[in-house]
Amino acid sequence: MMCLKPSAYYPNMSSLWFKSIDNTPLVLWRVIFGFLIAAEAFGAIITGWVHDVLIAPSFTFNFIGFEFLQPLPGWGMYAYFFAMGSFGIMVLLGYRYRWAMFGFALLWSGVYLMQKTAYNNHYYLLMLLSWMMVLLPAHKTLSLDAHRLKTHQYTMPQWVKILFVAQVWIVFSYAAMAKIYPGWLDGSVMAIFMKSKINYPLIGPLLQAPWLQTGITYGGVLFDALIIPMLLWRRTRNFGFVLSLVFHLFNSVVFQIGIFPYMSIAFSLFFFPSSVLKKRFGLKRPIAEQQEPLKAKSWIPWVIMAYLVIQILLPLRHYLIQDSVLWTEEGHRLSWRMMLRSRSGQIAFWTIDHASGTKQTYPIKPLLTQKQLKMLPAHPDFIWQMAQKIKTLEAAKGREVSVYASGKVKVNGGDYQPFIDSEIDLAQIPWNAWGHQPWILPSPF
Repeated sequence: MMCLKPSAYYPNMSSLWFKSIDNTPLVLWRVIFGFLIAAEAFGAIITGWVHDVLIAPSFTFNFIGFEFLQPLPGWGMYAYFFAMGSFGIMVLLGYRYRWAMFGFALLWSGVYLMQKTAYNNHYYLLMLLSWMMVLLPAHKTLSLDAHRLKTHQYTMPQWVKILFVAQVWIVFSYAAMAKIYPGWLDGSVMAIFMKSKINYPLIGPLLQAPWLQTGITYGGVLFDALIIPMLLWRRTRNFGFVLSLVFHLFNSVVFQIGIFPYMSIAFSLFFFPSSVLKKRFGLKRPIAEQQEPLKAKSWIPWVIMAYLVIQILLPLRHYLIQDSVLWTEEGHRLSWRMMLRSRSGQIAFWTIDHASGTKQTYPIKPLLTQKQLKMLPAHPDFIWQMAQKIKTLEAAKGREVSVYASGKVKVNGGDYQPFIDSEIDLAQIPWNAWGHQPWILPSPF
């Protein structure tokens, strides 16, 4: 029996995925992306982020399963981030691009997985984009590699653009969907967010205005839902870009979320014609359509589609887990649930010695930083990991103990509600990575 390639079943697949298009958006994105990741790495050193999140803690709360990833001792993490910043500059310049991009992607993945205390969705997106960039031909021109090897190429396969647009569309679509719930739509979440900004110079009092908070609340949902269609449609593209500038610069000033707003603005490169980009950036380059057609590799579309299916399904997994994700946090990460809720908690741990039966309150404050103490009570995976840490510390002293906890959580400024079943020994119960933790009490809403 003759084996047919995917393109034999779908004759238009090659023309859709492997059409030769101008690569100006990709190479400009590489330059900007390189600058931003270098700024992220060097900025983390300068602002004290590296010290506060990775050096000051006696231990970090890793992603469960990655406990082997621990911060380097001494000045090690400063060298680690300096290396990342250097890789970013190499990416910007397009020098030894593949190796530099691989080095950054590997090191950033390590940072992402070795700590959750400073978690945000933008770090996850940066990890995904970094690994994508390792595989993309972003150094074929406007780079030291192209100059050094004299291999300037001005085209790319259309699947590069499809991948970027689809990834960004998934991010913003799920961000919009997640906000469609009462706590967001009634404005209470935004009021809580803005209350903490009251002392901002000049704009602090303005941010407390109910009309502005209402506008931001509903404007955020509409922006996330509509910005990609607006950029895709020629008639609304310029207006969408202006909205994107206003929206992301506002977020940068008010919420101070690092490079993400600027990275999001740079995504717009993939929506404008190359002729417009060349004119705006003053680039004098050959017409890409004169290049030879690009060779089709039939496996690439299937890999991309499989990846995108995973990205579409991951944010939906919380629907398969018992109770509300707003309460349990199960399925919250990797789901683009951005700037969505306010959450805080209270907690106390105690141990029971197996040999003597002695019950003792366990002092966790000496072990944790202020940021860790803030995150711990409201997040079940932190609570479970703290119980495992207590068990390990006591075992090192020659004591076998059970570990229990009693905690309360409040969501979106509501009342504190019991969160943990204090009758369950957390040191003995395994972590269920894809399901519900039985020691989390039912939600009050």
